[in-house]
Amino acid sequence: MLNLSLSYKAALPKFRCARGFTLLELLVVMVIIGLLAGYVGPKYFSQIGKSEVKAAKAQIDALGKAIDQFRLDIGRYPTTEEGLAILIAKPINVPKWDGPYLTKSVPVDPWGNPYVYKAPGTHGDYDLISYGKDGRPGGDAENADITNW
Repeated sequence: MLNLSLSYKAALPKFRCARGFTLLELLVVMVIIGLLAGYVGPKYFSQIGKSEVKAAKAQIDALGKAIDQFRLDIGRYPTTEEGLAILIAKPINVPKWDGPYLTKSVPVDPWGNPYVYKAPGTHGDYDLISYGKDGRPGGDAENADITNW
């Protein structure tokens, strides 16, 4: 004989009550995310500072090579008054100029400040300086001066 009787509970589909996260669980997750950000954030931003210093050193090296090429063609370094702009645009009174000596315009340092060019320099034939992140002479870490000497 076939038993067709089903219990009332077995005949209904099983639905569970949907539960959300408690406030305490959300706070614990927020604290963990905050701790991770507090640990990783400073390490990440210190790497950005190091890369800006490396970029400034590379730009000073490239500018130095362009200045040296100018000297080979003309027989002298650009004066302080002529500045680095003479590497881009041909001056009227310099007949041996064979530039431009830079493929693009004279760059600013990674912090947006212009490079300081002095000729004759106090440390060599010319001085090429970036005053670092703070834009002022002296400093340490990211604020330190970056020079060609």
